[in-house]
Amino acid sequence: MEIQVMAGAIQSTEDDLIVVNLFEGVEVPEGATGAVDQTMSGAIRELIADGDFQGKRGEIAVLYPRGALPASRVAIVGLGPQKEFTLESVRHAAAVAAKKARDLGAESFSSIVHGAGVGGFDVKDAAQAVVEGTILGLYRYQELKNKPPDRADPESFTLVQFDESQVTDVEKGAELGEIVAEAACLARDLINRPANYATPSDLAELALEIAAEFDTMRCQVLNEEDAAELGMGSFLGVAQGSEEPATFIIMEHNPGHTDLDTVVLVGKGITFDSGGISLKPSENMDRMRGDMGGAAAVLGTMLVVGQLELPLHVVGLVPATENLPSGHAYKPGDVITAMNGKTIEVINTDAEGRLILADALAYAARFEPKAVIDLATLTGACVVALGRGMAAGAFCTDEDLLGRLQAASQISGERIWHMPLYDEYMASLESLTADLSNTGGRYGGVGTSAMFLKQFAEGYTWAHLDVAGMTFEERSPSPKLPAYLQKGGTGFGVRLLAQVLRDWAAAD
Repeated sequence: MEIQVMAGAIQSTEDDLIVVNLFEGVEVPEGATGAVDQTMSGAIRELIADGDFQGKRGEIAVLYPRGALPASRVAIVGLGPQKEFTLESVRHAAAVAAKKARDLGAESFSSIVHGAGVGGFDVKDAAQAVVEGTILGLYRYQELKNKPPDRADPESFTLVQFDESQVTDVEKGAELGEIVAEAACLARDLINRPANYATPSDLAELALEIAAEFDTMRCQVLNEEDAAELGMGSFLGVAQGSEEPATFIIMEHNPGHTDLDTVVLVGKGITFDSGGISLKPSENMDRMRGDMGGAAAVLGTMLVVGQLELPLHVVGLVPATENLPSGHAYKPGDVITAMNGKTIEVINTDAEGRLILADALAYAARFEPKAVIDLATLTGACVVALGRGMAAGAFCTDEDLLGRLQAASQISGERIWHMPLYDEYMASLESLTADLSNTGGRYGGVGTSAMFLKQFAEGYTWAHLDVAGMTFEERSPSPKLPAYLQKGGTGFGVRLLAQVLRDWAAAD
């Protein structure tokens, strides 16, 4: 879909559909919505007076101007109570409007910049949020379907800004929103793809393709022999049960620039997780193709980093493998040795994500980073603790890094919740035969998993995001849920990480 920006009045815009908005409880619309209402002889006020539109969050009504406006239709989207209005409200409203445009068969549609007027947001930030909500709201996974959808997506979307002096900022925000949203859609595609279409080798090929797009980026893919030479026994222990070769992906933006801050992103890349010898129940096992949600987020973020040419040294690490049972698979009771020399007793082969991350975190130290952030669909315990689709669990060794993540979460709308890293969790990881075991028992599973990872995140500031409840949406649509979500992969993490890195670059 082509994204455009133009200066002008929305009521003078000729299009299949124009979109305006209204806060809940407003009886006399003002601004752009008021201008459309006046041109249509009070049609919106009449709709409100009759109780047919209240401005509730996600509510939408369509009017037909019958020649009063150049546009064929007018949509009024509800923003909810003004006191609860956020940039996430902007994304939600934009997604509601975009879906309605598609349902109406509009080939093109235009919108005001929700939130930039009485909403009080910076016009650039508001424009970014509108474009993000529009693109994410229209997302559908169609790669492997022969039958096209009943309704085609609109071919173009235009943001209309009345104040000409702000058009440049709207253009910048729209461009940024398109870059970030398209990268999130890439991450969604990766999570939605069946495991036989998203193997470790497929992820490596994609990483090489992304890096080839930018002069500032390079990519190296380590094979199993390379990993063995580096002593990555923890990563290879998980990989040995699969016939699919494992890959360890290293992407670098601005390599060799020692004058720039280094930030390392690590994404868990289990492209299919059967649980290994500790086999999972068969119900919903197909969803385990999404156990590489962290890897998908890192790959998507690296695409954003390259396009924005951020003045940072950003490294993306993706240990990618399947976790399958076979005669070659690692077993409960086995002891494996990680890259940093620590030995690990395998209690449960379904606690494999922390094992591949262990070697990736150890490898990250060679870049002498200012910070390392890992994302992983790591534990069901985090989903139990925080709920599905509520927030990612955030563990962090540094208050400044935690603050960066929390600030980015507020802006991006991708929520995190600070979790504790108590030293006492280590008691549950004691082993009779090794330095530590890979599970800590039934209680405190999300904490013990993070404490396990901390043993390999040595020599640098580190944050761990357990995104197990966030990367795959299974809930039915509801007015309470963001309208830009659909069932399937969410692309969670791309918007969050992109915001962290943009803020970091801006601060420096």
